[in-house]
Amino acid sequence: MNKSPVSPGTDWHKSSFSNGGTNCVEAREGSQGADLRDSQNPLLGQLSFASPEWAGLLQGIKSGHLA
Repeated sequence: MNKSPVSPGTDWHKSSFSNGGTNCVEAREGSQGADLRDSQNPLLGQLSFASPEWAGLLQGIKSGHLA
């Protein structure tokens, strides 16, 4: 398991594409990267990304390559 690049206590934010349903993710960002988790099961863990990985993931989603 990777150590989170985000400081403990940083607020989680739900996806802006959430429509009130239960198929959402939450993210929190810090200066060294970001964490991503399932909004329905937040205690099951998270995926942690260093800044370059997080930027690459967001770019892939925005470009449609990871849609």
